[in-house]
Amino acid sequence: MYKINMINKDEIEVEAKTAQEAIKLALSNLNVKKSEVEISVLREENKGLFNMQGTKLAKVRIKKIR
Repeated sequence: MYKINMINKDEIEVEAKTAQEAIKLALSNLNVKKSEVEISVLREENKGLFNMQGTKLAKVRIKKIR
């Protein structure tokens, strides 16, 4: 499961199971390489108590560098 929010044509926020997965999805959606963007991890994944309840997705913001 993941969520994608296009902020504008050069910036995207993605929520996914892990930060690495969110970064890969964002890079793919913007069609850029990691060296062409600024990456901000807004939230790390949280598995909750006993890895069951309260799971929160990781959230990243990717912005193209001009």
